[in-house]
Amino acid sequence: MEEPRFLFATCQVGAEATLKAEIESNWPGVRGAFSRPGFVTFKVAPEVRMAEGVELQSVFARTYGWCQGSLKGNQAQELADQFWQQLEGQQAAHLHVWQRDARMPGQDGFEPSITPLATELGHVIRAASQQAPLPLNRRAKSGQKVLDCIIVEPDQWWIGYHQANSIAARWPGGICPAVLPDYAVSRAYLKMEEALRWSRLPVKKGDRCVEIGSAPGGSCQALLDHGLQVVGIDPAEMDESLLEQPNFTHLRMRPVDMKRREFKDFQWLAVDMNVAPQYTLDSLEAIVTHDTVRIRGMIITLKLMQWELAAEIEQYVERVRSWGYQHVRLRQLSFNRQEICLVALKSRAFRRRLPGKNRKTKRGRRKSTTPAVDATDS
Repeated sequence: MEEPRFLFATCQVGAEATLKAEIESNWPGVRGAFSRPGFVTFKVAPEVRMAEGVELQSVFARTYGWCQGSLKGNQAQELADQFWQQLEGQQAAHLHVWQRDARMPGQDGFEPSITPLATELGHVIRAASQQAPLPLNRRAKSGQKVLDCIIVEPDQWWIGYHQANSIAARWPGGICPAVLPDYAVSRAYLKMEEALRWSRLPVKKGDRCVEIGSAPGGSCQALLDHGLQVVGIDPAEMDESLLEQPNFTHLRMRPVDMKRREFKDFQWLAVDMNVAPQYTLDSLEAIVTHDTVRIRGMIITLKLMQWELAAEIEQYVERVRSWGYQHVRLRQLSFNRQEICLVALKSRAFRRRLPGKNRKTKRGRRKSTTPAVDATDS
């Protein structure tokens, strides 16, 4: 009988149980195994057929791949030697080494990144290779194979590999390499920047975007940095630095107080309100279904007030699709907190840039009713 195989996945601290439930529901025969905050492994039954470049289409897995086991010890050099022994014969183009998250993004100033410790240990691993050294923690190209080392604890490494079949899979650890600029007024800048990089929405300089729930203005700053003309709608005050920007306008009101036809000149819409997902979608539906409004695409932050709301994700997707947005994808961004990012695009003219069709059902897997989660490279 074939030996069971294992997958690894990293996620946001606190999302482990939600990730396990998602994978186990979509992949019968795959069960959660070892886990720590921000890191989960899955046992794959022998009868489950998964390709080497398997795409889990998971909302909550930041990155994932095939797991080759764990290494434990206090000597980095010895662990590095064992790394290459266990992965002997695996031909790859990149080496990614990262730590699991220490805490939730934004907590006590923490943001996901490639830590100094991961970089230091990565250099030790790279130098221990008997072959030509692989590039360390660089962005992979589409389809390239990557060797992975996850520092679960400084003395406990989990190792494996994956194929870079999506934008996030090309980033080391699935972590968006965005950095919060000194002038950013809030960490919402990081969320919007990651949403734009991951989704690859075809925004162009000069496009008009409206953001609902814009105060104090971090995400608006990211949109402005991409050359958009931005209108922020929020009854709260915006940071003064935004009000000085010639391409920014603040409408200090609630979205319900704005006439629907006033949205007709916008191509893009973003929303980040601290309310339950159904309330956010109620607010949007009244806008985008108005006969004068021609919103091309949306970036929607859905707050999961309780993790149990993840069970309703398919309902959120179908509701957005019912408005005419057939290309819908979701991801818990590396800079999200207890929330997810939903990106929707209406026009089929942008299908090449934003693929969202389901993969065919594979043996051993239930056909998912949710769309593809990550964009592949065009």
